[in-house]
Amino acid sequence: MQVATTTSASAPSAATQNQASLAKAAQQFEAIFLRQMIGAMRSASLAEGISDSSATEQFQSMADSRTADALANTNSMGIAQLLLQQFSGRVAPAAAQASGAAASE
Repeated sequence: MQVATTTSASAPSAATQNQASLAKAAQQFEAIFLRQMIGAMRSASLAEGISDSSATEQFQSMADSRTADALANTNSMGIAQLLLQQFSGRVAPAAAQASGAAASE
């Protein structure tokens, strides 16, 4: 009886952990998407500047990365939220099935 209680008590934490993992993955996806978008915008410049060099490009790339991460952390674009809406229904049933299978054993 205690095993079932322990298993069912750990099931909500597993579901919560799965939701947290999904939220983190969605935020990371949004950051990657934003990095690609910012990189594409930067490469679309029509002229070369006087100070363009490989070092400048490297620092611009690092700055673009930080900007994309900051935008993803503030949820300003909403991509991560849409991913959470779409996939959270798939994570919850999987956690419920896992806890149901553990309780029946």
